[in-house]
Amino acid sequence: MIASRDPWVHRETGWSSVFAAQSESRLALSNGYLGLRGTLDEGEPAAVRGTYLNGFYEARPIAYADRGYGDPELDQVLVGVTDGTRIRVIVEGDPLDVRTGTIGEHERVLDLRAGTLMRTLRWRSPGGHEIRVRSRRLVSLAHRELAAIEYEVEPTEQPLRLTVHSDLAVELGDRKVSNDPRSSSVLPKGTFVPRSAAPLQCGAVLVHETRASRYVVAAGMDHLVASAPPHQAHGETGESLARWSLISTAEPGAPLRLVKLLAYHWAAGGDPASLAAEAEQSLDLARALGFETLVARQRAALDGVWGRADIELDGDPEIQHALRYALFQLHQNAACAAGHAIPAKGLTGPGYNGHTFWDSEIFLLPVLTYCAPDHAADVLRWRASTLPKAQARARQLGLRGAAFPWRTIAGEECSGYF
Repeated sequence: MIASRDPWVHRETGWSSVFAAQSESRLALSNGYLGLRGTLDEGEPAAVRGTYLNGFYEARPIAYADRGYGDPELDQVLVGVTDGTRIRVIVEGDPLDVRTGTIGEHERVLDLRAGTLMRTLRWRSPGGHEIRVRSRRLVSLAHRELAAIEYEVEPTEQPLRLTVHSDLAVELGDRKVSNDPRSSSVLPKGTFVPRSAAPLQCGAVLVHETRASRYVVAAGMDHLVASAPPHQAHGETGESLARWSLISTAEPGAPLRLVKLLAYHWAAGGDPASLAAEAEQSLDLARALGFETLVARQRAALDGVWGRADIELDGDPEIQHALRYALFQLHQNAACAAGHAIPAKGLTGPGYNGHTFWDSEIFLLPVLTYCAPDHAADVLRWRASTLPKAQARARQLGLRGAAFPWRTIAGEECSGYF
């Protein structure tokens, strides 16, 4: 894998399982409310698949070999919610998979000014049929509940029968336990309890609830067919998997292009029907706006960021790239985080269980104060909102004042180390 250091884009060419986990984190998209890991469009292979909502967690008992007085009883673990990023293509019976067939070209580009992740792939199937795939993905900075994927597939040599499966799926409990304290806890299957599933004309809305914390999330997907030869489309909706499929015979020069729209609404103890209705309303908004309007609003939001926050450094493109990449990641993980903390790894993955730490302001506030003072104020408001919990913790420990947590999601202490 080769990664370029263009000052305004992060470009990775090729694909390697050795670097999959790092690549998925580096190419993650977020707006501080919703985060998507930078997995391949087809969903496999992946090191860690994940779609995350800031503050959405499951409670889990903390195991102690010898528990001490005042040790917290429950951990809070970031939950990967219903994932809508997967789009799979079957070419004349062969599923697209970078581990099979032959890759002629593969490049993914994170555009720091546009706020989009772009992918270009040229792939020859084991049966000898070549296709070209182009995709663009965004998590909206203008509409925090929305994400969108533009997906285009085109034969390069002769007409081919293509089947596209677009999924909305719950995937939980498929990771291995790690001794690395930065790694997230593996939650058991059954953590997500189905509450409702409703088909839409070109998609579905699935509602689930966490078993212990009773957090409810409604995830919706819808599709727009931007261009396609004559085709058949149908959907199927189950409790934890909804699939919308399109079948067509495409020709060189006439790509099949669709737009996948995603919406997420959640609340602690929320009403499933109300949240499902909100997700449908967000999808209606996304359909009315269209993908290009979402892209334009994404660029406009980032134009404002770079107008205030850009740091120009002459003479060293690699450091210039690193500065802009860091500023981009900070902004995209803080932009719509109001009311919640900014996790140590943002919403790029489940590391540290999605916790924020006692010292997060030390790292965040200096930069945000200069570049995004509104976000700095949000960080302080969140910490202040946890003061009653910190005072209760101090009383539990026999202390005066407030004992803020070493690590937490919602304000309660989640660490037994300190």
